Amino acid sequence: MADMEILDTAEMQNAAEKQAAPLPNGNTGAEPAAAHSKNAKNTAGSAGGGNKNFLDKFFQITQRGSTLAREFRGGLVTFFTMAYIVILNPLILGGFSADNAPTDVAGGWLSAAQVGAVTGLTAGVMTIVFGLIANLPFGLAAGLGINSFLAVAVIQEVTWPEAMGLVVINGILIVLFGATGARTAIFKAVPKELKAAITVGIGLFIAFIGFVDSGFVRPTKGGPPVQLGNDGSITSIPTLVFIIGLLVMGILVARRIQGGLLIGIVATTVLAAVAEAVFKIGPGSADNPGGWHLNTPVLSGQLVSVPDLSLVGQFDVFGSFARIGGLAATMLVFTLVFTNFFDAMGTMTGLAKSAGVAHKDGTFPKLKSAFIVEGMGAVVGGATSGSSNTVYIDSAAGIGEGARTGLASVVTGALFLGSMFFTPLTSVVPLEVAAAALVVVGAMMMAQIREIKFTKFSIALPAFLTIVTMPLTYSIANGIGVGFISFAVISAASGKAKKVHPLMWVVTAGFIIYFARGPINALMGV
Repeated sequence: MADMEILDTAEMQNAAEKQAAPLPNGNTGAEPAAAHSKNAKNTAGSAGGGNKNFLDKFFQITQRGSTLAREFRGGLVTFFTMAYIVILNPLILGGFSADNAPTDVAGGWLSAAQVGAVTGLTAGVMTIVFGLIANLPFGLAAGLGINSFLAVAVIQEVTWPEAMGLVVINGILIVLFGATGARTAIFKAVPKELKAAITVGIGLFIAFIGFVDSGFVRPTKGGPPVQLGNDGSITSIPTLVFIIGLLVMGILVARRIQGGLLIGIVATTVLAAVAEAVFKIGPGSADNPGGWHLNTPVLSGQLVSVPDLSLVGQFDVFGSFARIGGLAATMLVFTLVFTNFFDAMGTMTGLAKSAGVAHKDGTFPKLKSAFIVEGMGAVVGGATSGSSNTVYIDSAAGIGEGARTGLASVVTGALFLGSMFFTPLTSVVPLEVAAAALVVVGAMMMAQIREIKFTKFSIALPAFLTIVTMPLTYSIANGIGVGFISFAVISAASGKAKKVHPLMWVVTAGFIIYFARGPINALMGV
């Protein structure tokens, strides 16, 4: 921990020169990290007695220059920026009848209510476990890439229980990679410039997600792939709410107001609720393109309901191998593992740097434990039929609020468990508000670009490709793969093959197979 830096994402350049900087969103200006630690110690140990001292020691709150207040605020902000998954995952995996749900090869389907319950359950349990064991402020929930892959492609060949069995196998393999140190070795083999590029790429990616989710950026019917709003104009109230939220959060963070992101989320949610009450905007649809993107900011129905956990345990580990054959099932597992493995690795790299807990070589405390617990998220997610759970880039919002330890994850996880009973309350925060927080945090993460030596083109091009491929292909794993392949090939062709770690060649070969899996499947008749 001696070489750890607590970085203010708004003043990264000064931090690099002075080797000591304030935490993001702090009120102390140029106050050094040591002073923060002293203040945090006084805060943690004064009014709360033994409980605060225990939490401080267990989670190393003072050691990381944080306070109890920052951790709780960070946990709240992370939950509010991730809470959409409790609403969105059931829409992707399930439905209210076979007519509006993804049906598997045997005609089976998942109930949206049941998927929502296990989504909150798994996210809550795994985020708490991650916080207690890995002591990092990262939230875990059902991965959007994998759940979409299951709903669109996998269940066309196998049943839902068999698909979830493949997710369990994927998780077991990732746990083994983490436990044996293979995942850590691959992580350490990645050049620091590419790790920085991954962080910057994720920043652009989450900002792009925010722009799209808010309707600020929309696809066109012809011409350029995307455009500003509708035909170059902002025409919907939800998008206007996003813009107001973005400015409010930006101002609060720029003025170093404690709890700036949380205050911005709450204030903008109130504004959204007022706008809905006055203008009766309603949910977005083909007939109402100016509506709210996912959930409408109103309270409706019962506030409290008992979760239906019937999907827990409804998985079949080996059924897919019997149904479609070993080769086809293995290719599906390969795709799941590659996506899960590198999405999570890239996300944790970016979050650790953003939180200021990364060491100079890009590693971070309890790296191996983090990899193992994240792999367990896939196992538990498959076992509960909620899809593989992985680390969420949305956690950067809580980190931007000041979260530095696993206590923030415990808070986030507890709120996820509560969301099983309070789904209507969770859905009050519209996606447009969460999107504004993502854009602000994306801007914070861009500061890591200073670590990339763009004067060396053998580094500049792979880093650039890593950064731009993530948002343009909507995939962290794709960005990492393109960066790895280009770095290895360019280095070798430039006479610098010795700079490429042997494991980088192995991973590069794996990514080539990953990117060519469609033609490979066709050649093999899979």
